[in-house]
Amino acid sequence: MKKAFWISYDLGLKGDYAGLYTWLDSVGAKECGDSIAFFTMEIAGGSLDSIKKEIKDSVKLSKTDRIYLIFQEEGTNKTKGKFLFGGRKRAPWEGYAKPEGVVEDSA
Repeated sequence: MKKAFWISYDLGLKGDYAGLYTWLDSVGAKECGDSIAFFTMEIAGGSLDSIKKEIKDSVKLSKTDRIYLIFQEEGTNKTKGKFLFGGRKRAPWEGYAKPEGVVEDSA
């Protein structure tokens, strides 16, 4: 059975986009906006390790590259996300909203 996946990627300025785009094209991925793609894939035993291995074999990754996969968990059908490479960093919108209940001091 094929499963649906969304992939978000940030390879920076010098990333191996050619390698990633070749892999995305090989799995028939559809463009979904800047740095986001959708694809379906048959994965053995429900393991995401096969996707991670395919990407690692196809793309020259650096320590700062980030690839995030979104999918529905088998059995529960809950939407899940996981970094295959890299990790979370500070959001560019952090600090824009005032937390509720915060009173500004006035002089």
